[in-house]
Amino acid sequence: MKVHVVSEVAKVVKGNGVNTVFVQMIDLLRKSSDIEVVVNGKGRGDIYHAHSYGLLYFLWGLGYKGRRILTVHVIPDSAKGSIPGWQLLMPFIKWYFRQVYSYADVCIALSPMVESAILDLHAKTRIVKIYNPIPIDFWKSSVENRKKGREMLGLNDGDYVVLGVGQLEGRKGVEDFLDVATEIPGAKFVWAGGRPFGALTEGVVRINNRIAQAPSNITFPGMFELSDMPFVYAASDTLIFPSYQENCPMAPLEAAAAGLPVVFRDLPEYRLLYENHYIKAATTMEFVQIVRKLMNDKDFRDTARKISRQLLEQFDEHKILAKLIGIYTDLYRNSVAR
Repeated sequence: MKVHVVSEVAKVVKGNGVNTVFVQMIDLLRKSSDIEVVVNGKGRGDIYHAHSYGLLYFLWGLGYKGRRILTVHVIPDSAKGSIPGWQLLMPFIKWYFRQVYSYADVCIALSPMVESAILDLHAKTRIVKIYNPIPIDFWKSSVENRKKGREMLGLNDGDYVVLGVGQLEGRKGVEDFLDVATEIPGAKFVWAGGRPFGALTEGVVRINNRIAQAPSNITFPGMFELSDMPFVYAASDTLIFPSYQENCPMAPLEAAAAGLPVVFRDLPEYRLLYENHYIKAATTMEFVQIVRKLMNDKDFRDTARKISRQLLEQFDEHKILAKLIGIYTDLYRNSVAR
């Protein structure tokens, strides 16, 4: 079976989680002897599987009626704190995403929150819940990776490094990250990420002003290629993830696969998504308290790493590949039968 996998994000920007999932999904599908993959219009397939929702999503999908799949990475609420003027644009955003979801014969919901968003828009599509897979071997840390990562980031061997990952926008909680760094001058804080969408990113001036006044223990090295991110995680000791809205975020899973303790913001979507325990903070001061405990309490650090390992269990790439192939096979057989 031939699967046509597409993402417009890959043609425009690369510094975000959607592109990471797209690239690693192609790698995962190619591990199956039953699947042949064509990418971004470079050939025809039996099944159409999209990861983006722009004009090319509709154009490339022509001729695949009954065989279109969309992995839903973005819901209307994702616009909040991500793009300027989202409040005024929300009616259009909801209308547009209803068209996007309805164009697909199957929408893959990455979390219960995504499923609810699709249902709330009354989109005419079938919904299947499948998580983002995490390729653990790709992210696994090593002494060599840690050394290279610290050299890349200009860090010393003795530094305790707290990592943040995401776009420089309000939704990702970068301003809260700055607040935590200010409270813990004894640690080094590194934010990996930038603005792949440039001026269309929310809070450019406001956040730039905060960065300009940031304390010396925090650095913003910008976006990294996917191939460099394992070194960034390996160089770090903890990931804090203060984002205010997510669906099935990749950065915490990548950090967990690298063996890091992960501290989430306490959000309703995580309570619905994660089957196992995770460490969470409801306020900036709770983030501060947890980071300090991780710095000073070895037993707590060991427990936190164990929690990270357990968190990964529901994102096993082999189980997810089997589910995807099942969906492909079902759609293909139905289309042939018609």
